[in-house]
Amino acid sequence: MPTASPDHRPSSTTSGRPRSFPGSGLAKGLAVTLRTMTKKTVTAQYPDKQPELPPRTRGVIGLFEENCTVCMLCARECPDWCIYIDSHKETMPAATPGGRERSRNVLDRFAIDFALCMYCGICIEVCPFDALFWSPEFEYAETDIHELTHERDKLREWMWTVPEPPALDPGAEEPKEIAAARKAMEKQAAAQAAAEAAAAQAPQAPGPENSGPQNPGPQVPGTPEGGPA
Repeated sequence: MPTASPDHRPSSTTSGRPRSFPGSGLAKGLAVTLRTMTKKTVTAQYPDKQPELPPRTRGVIGLFEENCTVCMLCARECPDWCIYIDSHKETMPAATPGGRERSRNVLDRFAIDFALCMYCGICIEVCPFDALFWSPEFEYAETDIHELTHERDKLREWMWTVPEPPALDPGAEEPKEIAAARKAMEKQAAAQAAAEAAAAQAPQAPGPENSGPQNPGPQVPGTPEGGPA
């Protein structure tokens, strides 16, 4: 059996690494923690600090109930079938005497299940009466998935968080609807001004005092023309 050389002594290293002291790992970890604590924060401090959202953020969908005609286009076009609408018909009296009665749809329920919604925006695009809008509101988490179905009261509340549309580019073409409405108003104002000018220039009709000599009445026989003396 070979004997160890007298010059061979146990090395103070293990696998080429110096031997560590007890607690050195903890000290290194605390040093990293202290360095991180003194640096400027780069993580968003939500919810203490709200994030800056882009102008066209897709958060939730707001409902402007006054514009809804219950046409059902949004519910039919939704690929997830997450829009629920209930309505009934009401008979409206005739607007003029002898006219016909008409019926209109009255909205009873408008709900969106955000557990199914994939935020595609098709319902907003197909609405012909501008009743649905994107809201930047995104804090609507719930502990129960069934509570993610929000009714029209909540959708109407979110409607007031919808930002105003951005201003058009100075060189952009004016929308056709706005241009037509503006031309109609200008035409109506011009016609009204012309009517007022014509009424001001028309000669006034003579009054009763300028209509001619008054009838003196029948003459009594034997009475002078100028009347009794």
